[in-house]
Amino acid sequence: MRAKKSFGQHFLTNEGIAQRIADSLVLEVGKTNVLEVGPGKAMLTKYLLEKDFELKCVEADSDMVDFLNDHYPALHGKIIGEDFLKLDLDSVFPTGAGDGQPFCIIGNFPYNISSQIVFKMVEYRPIVPQLVGMFQKEMAQRIIAPPGGKDYGVISVLTQAFYEGKYLFSVAPGNFNPPPKVQSGVIRLVRKEEALGCDEVLFRKVVKQAFSQRRKMLRNTVRPFFEANPTALEEDYFKQRPEVLSVRDFVLLTNRIAGK
Repeated sequence: MRAKKSFGQHFLTNEGIAQRIADSLVLEVGKTNVLEVGPGKAMLTKYLLEKDFELKCVEADSDMVDFLNDHYPALHGKIIGEDFLKLDLDSVFPTGAGDGQPFCIIGNFPYNISSQIVFKMVEYRPIVPQLVGMFQKEMAQRIIAPPGGKDYGVISVLTQAFYEGKYLFSVAPGNFNPPPKVQSGVIRLVRKEEALGCDEVLFRKVVKQAFSQRRKMLRNTVRPFFEANPTALEEDYFKQRPEVLSVRDFVLLTNRIAGK
């Protein structure tokens, strides 16, 4: 089974790293629902099967689905042959009421869709309490970056608004076949339980607008939200650039725009 560029496949070959990723989920004692995204040739999957999980896998490559069914009988009936980005996550571990049971996400994610995987997790956060994933190292650092640096941006704010992130370890290209041209990094995201404190739809719009020209001051980027009160933009506060604002700052800005 050769890696397919169209699926962004780079197969992990280091057993120790696979075991370490599997061990990185921090779960309560007892069975827990877990969805692996992109199991490929099951390097990570086989370690997940050893744990007390209710495990399912989602794999878009039909050849890989056949491989998994042929080589891992324990996965029969637990492989979802679909594109994760098109999958209704409420259908993964369904309940009789039509909504979904909570589950954790884990995987060696295809780098070309890794940011979209994170945004989908945020969308379904009521049923996704935790994610452990391998990303391109640069992307992993961006997701958990603190305010004030070049890595801090839209994905940082929109993820950290709802999840606490931790960088776990790096993985060199030589641990894959074929080796990627970049370093990789594994992170863990654990859902926050407190409410955001503002209108979430408006919050997303404000964050994206603020970073639309990240090197410009807020008074330029968020101007569309202050058409009824443009003089407010003369305050010193709006001379800041978006990269220095924390999640809390964006919440306060959103509430101000909403008139709260």
